[in-house]
Amino acid sequence: MEADEAQPCAHMAALVLARGGSKGIPLKNIKLLAGVPLIGWVLRAAIDAGVFHSVWVSTDHDEIEKVAKQFGAQVHRRSPEVSQDSSTSLETIREFLNHHPEVDIVGNIQATSPCLHPSDLIKVANLIQKEGYDSVFSVVRRHQFRWSEVKKGENKMTEPQNLNPAKRYRRQDWPGELYENGSFYFAKRHLIEKGYLQGGKMAYYEMRAEHSVDIDIDIDWPIAEQRVLSFGYFGKEPLKEVKLLVCSVDGCLTNGRIYVTEDHKEMVSYDYRDIVGINLLKKRGIQVRLISERDCSKSLSAMQLGCVAEVNATNKLQVLEEWQKDIGLSWKEVAYLGNEESDVECLKKAGMSGVPADACALAQKAAGYICKSSGGCGAVREFTEHIFLLLEKVNSARKQMEEVNSAGEDIGGK
Repeated sequence: MEADEAQPCAHMAALVLARGGSKGIPLKNIKLLAGVPLIGWVLRAAIDAGVFHSVWVSTDHDEIEKVAKQFGAQVHRRSPEVSQDSSTSLETIREFLNHHPEVDIVGNIQATSPCLHPSDLIKVANLIQKEGYDSVFSVVRRHQFRWSEVKKGENKMTEPQNLNPAKRYRRQDWPGELYENGSFYFAKRHLIEKGYLQGGKMAYYEMRAEHSVDIDIDIDWPIAEQRVLSFGYFGKEPLKEVKLLVCSVDGCLTNGRIYVTEDHKEMVSYDYRDIVGINLLKKRGIQVRLISERDCSKSLSAMQLGCVAEVNATNKLQVLEEWQKDIGLSWKEVAYLGNEESDVECLKKAGMSGVPADACALAQKAAGYICKSSGGCGAVREFTEHIFLLLEKVNSARKQMEEVNSAGEDIGGK
């Protein structure tokens, strides 16, 4: 196969394969990971990279199509022939190319790699479009010693594959080995049409180990959530430290139910875990304010939360804007937890937004994080934990920047 240097104007498409019939985890591709549908993490990275002429999701499922479009991708409805358990990625990509003759290069990005960053995709695009590679695939460096397999019943000993047991390397003295991590495979059309995803003038792209996350089985999910919160890509604008949380009362702090006694007194229920969450935020110096469309001042007084509250709020966004300006915060420093249509504009404005699991569809679409817990059943406490995890990410990024600046000053001073 001869190398075929791409012209700068070649149409490069990002393509995410997302079949609805995953056997390991049902509808895995749109299952929430750290409050975002799994496929949303890679679509965000692909779109923000700015190197693709088009970004596509190939799927056979209506719900996956809906989520893909919410994140700004176009959708290719794949045929039943390439939607089987036995269907290969290559077959699905070739079908996509048959329907899209304008595409010259395909960047096949795996939906199960939520820690992918735009910077990786930009560098790979340069390898293909400027340095003339025909195919580039992602790898990760591992430091693992391999031994030959001895099958049951065989009368032989295992043998070392990549080490001398008498002179074992220390980790810091051994460069390790490169393994495909499945995050992405870029290839030109002429290779794919010949039945290859790797070939011609070929290169690997080494990803950082902390960005190499692949979700295949349920047990990986909690680990992946921690990894993506620490190392995932959250958008073009840098995260800022949250200084104010505004929480809708009905349906978030409470479950939205109102109990009426025989003497016409109203009662509501709340989860004590949510009160603990509010107190933890306040201890961290984060203001918490409450908002409600109805007059629930008596209920809030009984809870003894010590929070500023606005009741009978006919325009929640107007109240939120007044609070944001009065305190002197940027929108990136405001978090909002809502659950109804009346919260949608507030969710869109806030730098960090969340909704309970039972929030209305419009609110879920506008939110950056969807809790596993329902309103009045721990959603506030869960969103609190999400805020704390992202604050750790902000602090980590700040320390890294300080270290870089310090290193630069040291070099400049020498």
